[in-house]
Amino acid sequence: MNQPLRIAVTGLGLVTAAGVGVTETWQRLRAGTATAAPDPELEGLPVPFACRVPAAPLKAAAPGLAWRADPFIRFAVAAAREAVADAGLGQDAWDAPRVAVVIGVGGSSHDQTLAASAALTERRFQAIPPTLIPRAAPNMAAGYVGMTVGAQGPTLSTSTACASGATAIGTAALLLRAGMCDVAIAGGSESASRVTSAAFWRMGALSTRTHDPVGASRPFDRDRDGFVLGEGAGVVVLERAADARARRARPYALLTGYGASGDAHHATSPHPEGEGAQRAMRSALADAGLAAHDIDHVNAHATSTLLNDRVEAHALRAVFGTPPPVTATKSVLGHSLGAAGAIEAVVTALTLRHQLIHPSANLDRLDDGIDLDVVTKQPRPGSLHAVLTTSFGFGGQNAALILQRC
Repeated sequence: MNQPLRIAVTGLGLVTAAGVGVTETWQRLRAGTATAAPDPELEGLPVPFACRVPAAPLKAAAPGLAWRADPFIRFAVAAAREAVADAGLGQDAWDAPRVAVVIGVGGSSHDQTLAASAALTERRFQAIPPTLIPRAAPNMAAGYVGMTVGAQGPTLSTSTACASGATAIGTAALLLRAGMCDVAIAGGSESASRVTSAAFWRMGALSTRTHDPVGASRPFDRDRDGFVLGEGAGVVVLERAADARARRARPYALLTGYGASGDAHHATSPHPEGEGAQRAMRSALADAGLAAHDIDHVNAHATSTLLNDRVEAHALRAVFGTPPPVTATKSVLGHSLGAAGAIEAVVTALTLRHQLIHPSANLDRLDDGIDLDVVTKQPRPGSLHAVLTTSFGFGGQNAALILQRC
């Protein structure tokens, strides 16, 4: 089914381990060098490294929020500010009740909750900060973004685990199509915590390559042993293409397809044939009115875990036959959980703008069970018209987005 309205991506914002801002992250991705490093905040844990957002530029990008907002909120606010400014919009250029905010969060602030639980156990009730709920509740990323930029339309939070950011962008497009807003600020945000790191290690999902953090995130590589925890935010500004054209905006891309599905299979493992992933991709293709052969590139979910990479490769081959060139953004930035799909949507828009696929890091020997054309070593230029980006989360919650060249 063809979509009734063309949705334009007119603004981009990023906060990642590569830096605060789109330019810093795109430069690092083009270089194909990983950001993983020993992390003082994870000292003493079994996996003491991560892809951590640099503190100094974040403080400058989201001033005044440190004492009342957890990092995932500050990430979202900084990325949203950049995206809105990039789109040439703001409170003087829009009708505030017609501006929506949709931010996905997988599940942050575990350390704050753990500290409060310890205080309760010890009956130190006064040690529980009165700001605990508003600084840690997942919906407050969207809430603070709305307050910061003056958006008074629908303000929503999505939570579909590692697909949360992509789900948020897809939901925002649906709001625009339904006429519920004229502008949508959408994306995902997540902050890394000690509890998150320890829990994923206990699950066996994290890389334990402590002797080589930079080489630890290696999607599709034969020697991969798990993902590297990341954090950050990605935000896009969406408008109906006709509205963007009327104000002479220069869109990065058109968001033409959104697909979502559920595996109904297992709490943490994907369906062994990737059936849910296939359905999400096929739904996105149908939504965009495209055939599989129209897709020129895939920005893959590609977490660097043993099972998930193989299942995703199988799903891609089932949908495409011979898949187009693939890249893995998490090889450079780590796995930012609920923010990952949004960060990768921003990267996909940049890929279309620059007509350049960034290389995957650390892919030395392709897994024998994975038959994909993965871009490595150097950026690959191409004639890119339609690009797919995939996101798959715990609980079998899947999302796929298709962006097309303007």
